[in-house]
Amino acid sequence: MTETKKKVPNRARLTFIMIYIGYIVCFIDRSAISIALPYIGKDLHLSTASLGVVASAFFFSYALMQIPGGWLTDKFGTYRTVIVAIAMWSLFTIMTGFAWSLGALVIIRILFGIGEGAYPSASLKEIDMAFPYEQRSAAMSSTISSNYVGAAIAPMIVAPIIATLGWRVAFHAMGIIGIIFVIVYAVLLRPKQKEKAAAAGVAGNKVPWKNILSNGMLWQFFLVVFGLSIITKGLDSWMPTYLLTARHISLAGIAWMVPMPSIAAGIGAIVSGFILVKFFKGHEKLMLALTSLCTTGFMFGMYEAKSVAAVIAFEIATYFFKSLAFAGTYALLAQLISKDEYGSAVGIVNFGGQLAGFLAPLIIGFMVSAFNGSFSAGFLFIVFAAAVAFMAALTISSSKIKERQDHMSKTEVEVEEA
Repeated sequence: MTETKKKVPNRARLTFIMIYIGYIVCFIDRSAISIALPYIGKDLHLSTASLGVVASAFFFSYALMQIPGGWLTDKFGTYRTVIVAIAMWSLFTIMTGFAWSLGALVIIRILFGIGEGAYPSASLKEIDMAFPYEQRSAAMSSTISSNYVGAAIAPMIVAPIIATLGWRVAFHAMGIIGIIFVIVYAVLLRPKQKEKAAAAGVAGNKVPWKNILSNGMLWQFFLVVFGLSIITKGLDSWMPTYLLTARHISLAGIAWMVPMPSIAAGIGAIVSGFILVKFFKGHEKLMLALTSLCTTGFMFGMYEAKSVAAVIAFEIATYFFKSLAFAGTYALLAQLISKDEYGSAVGIVNFGGQLAGFLAPLIIGFMVSAFNGSFSAGFLFIVFAAAVAFMAALTISSSKIKERQDHMSKTEVEVEEA
């Protein structure tokens, strides 16, 4: 099963394309609030602190929804969960454009986060179920690259609409695009009768929470993603401020510097699954450990860098190797978790990433304030997080990985024969 190369089914290709587009829409809708915040604050007469609450409201509910989203996916199936998730976040994207007060805006953004929170587990499980076993790793890592694509193109779509038609119209337009997309998704990926029966069988199974929560290897994946996500979320939140205040780079300079690490991360995510399968077969944890170690080293180099060029070069390398490790984690996870457990398992691992997204900006901000505006402690905190990811990856049992891979491969053969 693992040695035979198979042609990717047309249905799998279509599923990948639709899930990929869904992620891009997801990240554009998510990024729109950051671009619109100054205009929202001016229109609704909100303070900077109030705008911070608005921005955090999404991450609060999004993080809390990861594990329930995984459970819903395993309980009700990927098709229905994806449709409900996209429809819900699109509806509350439209509602954001109707917000009339701080309270209304916060509630709307919390509900928006609940909608988006169910999508990662459902979409990644959809990819897992659509692709043959030996092709899942590459498909999974390629899907994750959509995160960086969506974040990169969001300003190019949202900013012109806000500038010409206003922030309210921007949210209305993006929400309508989401509604149109979910209709297209529902029609194109409507399960056939045989697929309905198979999906119903998986969805109808009782979620084995005892097995999932007692799986020590799954919590090691949690720590890998948690440590790696602190790097991304911390740098995304504070790097522009660092370049402006500590390195005295102009806004024009930041405009072309900031997207470069995301581009490198996108490339890393695309090639991660291929590298995992092609060069680290049987030694998958070694790839995760080595790329995490490289991330730690480049982060330390970034901390020690004396010139702006060196800072940016180390940041690009950090994002590239971090993305190799991050996407590789999900690519390996796809080889080890059964279909009836996959949504819940991914929900737990995703929660590690979103918990990091909530904590990293707060901790780094506190450290910068505590050390009189110095970013040194913040950078060291990120280096420590990368080291946590390295240690977690290094201690994953190779024998357990091989045992799970053999079990999953055998199970896939039995399912195909049946």
